[in-house]
Amino acid sequence: MEKSEIETIYRKYFHDVFLYIRALSENESLAEEITQETFLKAMNNIEKFDGRKDIRAWLFVIAKNTYFRYCRRNKIYVGEEFSEIMQDPMQDTSPAVLDQIVQDETVRNLKRYAELIPEPYREVFHLRIYGELSFEQIGKCYQKSAGWARVTYHRARQMIRAQISQEEK
Repeated sequence: MEKSEIETIYRKYFHDVFLYIRALSENESLAEEITQETFLKAMNNIEKFDGRKDIRAWLFVIAKNTYFRYCRRNKIYVGEEFSEIMQDPMQDTSPAVLDQIVQDETVRNLKRYAELIPEPYREVFHLRIYGELSFEQIGKCYQKSAGWARVTYHRARQMIRAQISQEEK
C-alpha cells in the first residue's frame, strides 16, 4: 500500500477510531494515545490486511486490542470510570446542565451493565453502539454473517435489559 493510501485511511478513519476508544475509556488523552498507536500498528501490519474485512472494522479491532492491552499492562479494571470528575456539577442547576448530568449517568450505567455480559455479546454491543459499525461490518470482524451480528447484538441488549430489570427489583 502506498503512502498516500495510508494517509487517506488515516484522515478518513482517525476520528471514528478516536471516538470509539474515547467511548470505551472515557479519557480523551488516553484515546488520543491509543488511536495513534492503533494507526502505527495498522501501518506496520498493513500487509496482513486481506481485504475481507472492512478497513474501518479492522482498525476498530486493532484499537480495541490495543486499549485492552494497555489496560492489562497498567492494571486498569476496564469497567472502572476514567472520566474526570466534575468540580461541582450541582453548582449550576440549569435544566441543560441537569439533563447532561442525567444523560452522563445513564451512559455510565449502560457501560457498567455492558461490562457484565460475556463475549462476544459485549464486543458486538460496543462495536455497534460506540463504533457505529453496521451489522455487516461487525460480522466481517468475526468472519461471520451480518445475521449473526444482528442476533448477537439483540441478545446483548436482552442481557442488559435483564440486568436492569433485576437491579430495579
